[in-house]
Amino acid sequence: MNQQNGAEAMLASLINAGVEICFANPGTSEMQMVAAMDKISGMRPVLVLFEGVASGAADGYGRIADKPAATMLHLGPGLSNAMANLHNARRAHTPMLNLIGDHASSHAQYDAPLASDIVGQANTVCDWVRVAESAEDLARCGVEAVQQSQQGAGQVTSVVVPADFAWTPVNQQCAPLAPPVRETVSDKKIEAIAEQLQDGGNNALMLGGVALRKRGLTAAGRIARKLGIQVFSETFPTRWQRGAGLFQPTPVPYLAELAITTLKGLDKLVLVGAKAPVAFFAYPNLPGQLTDESTELLSLASVDEDLDAALEALAERLGAHQAPEVAQRATPPAPREELCMIGVGAVIAELMPENCIVSEEAVTGSFGFYPMTQGAAPHEVLTVTGGAIGQGLPVAAGAALAAPERKVLCLHGDGGAMYTPQSLWTIARENLDVTIVIYKNNSYSILNLELMRTGASGQAEQARSLLDLSNPIIDWVGLATSMGIPASSANTVADFRHQFADAMAQQGPRLIEAELVEMDLLAAVAAMAKEKS
Repeated sequence: MNQQNGAEAMLASLINAGVEICFANPGTSEMQMVAAMDKISGMRPVLVLFEGVASGAADGYGRIADKPAATMLHLGPGLSNAMANLHNARRAHTPMLNLIGDHASSHAQYDAPLASDIVGQANTVCDWVRVAESAEDLARCGVEAVQQSQQGAGQVTSVVVPADFAWTPVNQQCAPLAPPVRETVSDKKIEAIAEQLQDGGNNALMLGGVALRKRGLTAAGRIARKLGIQVFSETFPTRWQRGAGLFQPTPVPYLAELAITTLKGLDKLVLVGAKAPVAFFAYPNLPGQLTDESTELLSLASVDEDLDAALEALAERLGAHQAPEVAQRATPPAPREELCMIGVGAVIAELMPENCIVSEEAVTGSFGFYPMTQGAAPHEVLTVTGGAIGQGLPVAAGAALAAPERKVLCLHGDGGAMYTPQSLWTIARENLDVTIVIYKNNSYSILNLELMRTGASGQAEQARSLLDLSNPIIDWVGLATSMGIPASSANTVADFRHQFADAMAQQGPRLIEAELVEMDLLAAVAAMAKEKS
């Protein structure tokens, strides 16, 4: 083998450890890593035009592939641009590896304009950070990062790569390290939880992490059928398999008013890969804890433990052998004329193909998607786990690269989609099978709702102007077309159905701008709360 430099040895070691793709927005400090991709085969480079797209795409890839993608980021400012979607990825427990270029070690003394505290920044959004100490150390740090990214449910890792170590010759690569094995829940804990559930009362399970995939859902559904208890899911799951033929838990609502009503009166809530439910924000006259003070919170398994095995063991201990009750295939009727979030959801439920991946950042539009698609063809949903908007488009791109044989659907609010519109260019460049539906209401609609819910007094023109997107109106058809994606606009259910059916029948990128009629969201929330109470 010809002698390699540090970048080449690291790249070869990452490939041998199973890393197959790198989402990159490189700069001068990363040129040795860029050049290494010509010399070392096995890594697919994907160019993105903004680092927030790189981190979001790596998140989507990791959630579907169950292994890390790499990102290539340019020093501290590049990392800063990626941080919002790294925050989401960390909350999702997504396996990910960031390669962050840095100035040459000899150049650090000059405090050049791009110098910054990379490690300090990385520590706020990463679970594991290392700075390579030599050229030989680069490959070692790389394979350690891959191993660490697969700890438990998954971790976001980062390696800081000084430029001179990348160009310095080295003598060897590093062999892959064995992936860690998830810890199992003890028989003693299984026995204790089983006894407490058998005591009776108004009890429930709450699922998160991989427990929201078919194996965990089936076991939880068996338990629910045996004991007659409720099963809830996290509000924003990492990866949720749902639709016809699957047991479907009830998601804990985002809105605290609805969540409190949903969880009211529980005696025990058993957490399985989920945290205790709390409100996203503080609100006047509402508690931060969403369960009653009298509700006893029990933990069957943390998100990093073997959730499927724990649920199956609990089901066996309870004698829960009957198959769970599952959702039946059903297509809800759609309104006939003006396009609203209910109409969009009904059409999607009717037409989306089996095994579709949905990157969901519809925000207020999700009030129409989830109820309408309970009986849709089996699909899985990737949500905004950390609440930082702007992940929907890049997560869809990463998911499509992880599963090119599957249709990917991105449902996105118009305000949030403007955080990472550069994703459209990468989706077109890579010819990804992604259909994007933009819920267009020319507003940060969720913030209009939050303005009322927080009791803020700003209802006049100055306050409203900070939540309004109508001056000027964003032309999503023109924007998508300029980046190489065929696009169209719909403002009736019939138009949307025709355009969506066409998108589902074809492969490749497509964008549909769904122009929604205005809805009274506060009235809708009040109606839902009344229905639940």
